[in-house]
Amino acid sequence: MTPNFSCGRTCVIHRLLMPILGLSLIMFWGCQPVDTASIVPDSNASSAEADSNSSQDEHSDPAHDEGADHDQAESDHADGDHDHGTDGEHDEGDHDGDSEHQAAAASGTSASGADDSPIEVVLGNPLLTSGIPGEGSLTLEEIKIFINDPNNHRPLSVSLPLGLSAAQENIVGIKENPMTIAKIELGRQLYFDTRLSKDNTVSCASCHAPDNGYAKDTKFGVGIDDQEGGRNSPVAYNRIISGAQFWDGRADSLEAQAVGPIENPIEMGNTHENCVNTLAGIEGYKVQFEKIFPDGVTIDNVGKAIATFERTLVTAPAGYDYLEVVRGIESQWGEDLDELEEEDPEVFAEYSDAQKVVANLSESTIRGRDLFFSEKTNCTACHAGANFADELYHNLGVGMEVEKPDLGRFAETNNDIDRGAFKTPTVRNVAMTGPYMHDGSQKTLEEVVEWYAKGGHANPFLSEKVKKLELTDQDKADLVAFMKEGLTSDLPPVETGRLPQ
Repeated sequence: MTPNFSCGRTCVIHRLLMPILGLSLIMFWGCQPVDTASIVPDSNASSAEADSNSSQDEHSDPAHDEGADHDQAESDHADGDHDHGTDGEHDEGDHDGDSEHQAAAASGTSASGADDSPIEVVLGNPLLTSGIPGEGSLTLEEIKIFINDPNNHRPLSVSLPLGLSAAQENIVGIKENPMTIAKIELGRQLYFDTRLSKDNTVSCASCHAPDNGYAKDTKFGVGIDDQEGGRNSPVAYNRIISGAQFWDGRADSLEAQAVGPIENPIEMGNTHENCVNTLAGIEGYKVQFEKIFPDGVTIDNVGKAIATFERTLVTAPAGYDYLEVVRGIESQWGEDLDELEEEDPEVFAEYSDAQKVVANLSESTIRGRDLFFSEKTNCTACHAGANFADELYHNLGVGMEVEKPDLGRFAETNNDIDRGAFKTPTVRNVAMTGPYMHDGSQKTLEEVVEWYAKGGHANPFLSEKVKKLELTDQDKADLVAFMKEGLTSDLPPVETGRLPQ
């Protein structure tokens, strides 16, 4: 299928396909192919298909779906987490208008002729996070051309890359807050803009920086006037499969989390009202909000945009994921593996590609993988699933030796079982995100393994899953190798500049 180049010179898909002169391009991110011809379907082909099947479902415009409102009450202490126009009405007798809408629904377009059909894309695609094309300061003219391109407002039907794809059914928040290219781009700009803070010095990226694996290499988060919070900065990637946010889960959604730090006095130190007024006074932001959201610039819409951008930040397939592909195919085919190439060339190609990656994994890493999943370590009692996190809260004994420890989840639930309990973080890309634990008290993964090996710190609320482990020095080294080598992968390239002036 030949790609459609009618989307305008600043449509991100047009920008990628233009040099290909109309040929389909297969983009690989890990081993997940994205046929960009399917990202922007051929309009003529779509119309022909619609003519032969007039019973297609009507597609709604999710860019105008506000989702659920939220009231986020921040706790007294800071986590350092920045991870922290309406349609016109029709007269009852306007049969021509009804017919127009019915025809549009059948062809997958809006009544104005814009295509509302979903764009299928695998998250991690750099097209989503590369910003509005151009160099230097982002001009109002560039923004208007981009925001007026209807393709940038089409809903995205997203899939997760290899590894994370096992959690496809666990994707959170996109029904309430659908993803579009325009909303992602607005969220990208807001994420890196220090003007969201009271004194124009702190952005979301200040504590969740791409160069630090979307975390921060400091013990605690640092806000305006160099004030320190009381907790380590959690990661901002793979949030699309995570519900409650912050170490204590006090934000019930990524949208609520995104706006919490803005009004936290020791993080961004602003008020939501002042933040909204600031953004409304910047024409480049104003035109984007008004095009994407029916009610324009509001603090809820700030949260929706930032959350949408953060949901694009996913880890690529790691060495571990390719190892599982190899082992899975070998287990399935068994003694018939020699016949794989002839009987299923596609699976054989997948197997061969995965083997090339696995060949570069050390023996220590492979032993570490097996240890991680064994009863000997019981790591997967908490670090489970595709994201290696159970989304639950556990007391590991960290910080419980002091007179007045941080009680974590207990502050939200008042349940004794939650005293000193904190949310399980992902182990994907953990080598990039030290220091570790909710209080940043452990600088290296070697220290983390030693903590678990000794059984944490005894206290009345210690999780029953934390027990002393009988590990050799080689066992400990293998576990660290698995986390460093087997679970580390790329994150999408992101444009960190190019903000409205």
